Amino acid sequence: MFEGVVQDLIDELGRLPGVGPKSAQRIAFHLLQADPHDVQRLVQALSEVKAKVAFCETCGNIAEGTQCRICADPRRDATAICVVEEPKDVVAIERTREFRGRYHVLGGAISPLDGIGPDDLRFSELMARLSSGEVTEIIIATDPNLEGEATASYLARLLSPFELRVSRLASGLPVGGDLEYADEVTLGRAFEGRKLLNA
Repeated sequence: MFEGVVQDLIDELGRLPGVGPKSAQRIAFHLLQADPHDVQRLVQALSEVKAKVAFCETCGNIAEGTQCRICADPRRDATAICVVEEPKDVVAIERTREFRGRYHVLGGAISPLDGIGPDDLRFSELMARLSSGEVTEIIIATDPNLEGEATASYLARLLSPFELRVSRLASGLPVGGDLEYADEVTLGRAFEGRKLLNA
């Protein structure tokens, strides 16, 4: 639609997740109208993040060194590992301040339609971490969708020979939600994950 470098910029922005053609166009025109110093700061931030940030060699989380801050923290419980799909899931769980163990980032979820199988994910690295015998609990925190469920089932089978406590995060009704608007799957999970109040 546009010519030359402007269209190139729109095309590149459109390749970002969650950015459609119209959003890409809006961002491109915002950048064209922005102060050159602001644009330069964005370019510098992008360059620095690509140069300095990698993935933790232990868990697969993002890190500015060989290990992320969680794996490097001796106060974290090394006997419990929470398995997640992506580094953004680590951030979400950390915000709750409920989990004091360590993490293992798979790098995605099993999705045959997208050509992602178990060999494309970090299952073998998890098995290597379990070989020391230090880990006693695995919490599976994959997304509550078809791919996340398939990944959780595969992982549960993979872990069955180990003497570990394996659990899956409960899922159900959101706080502040109404029962009448909950779908059957969410409501069913809420029943499955219910807990006793008089225990």
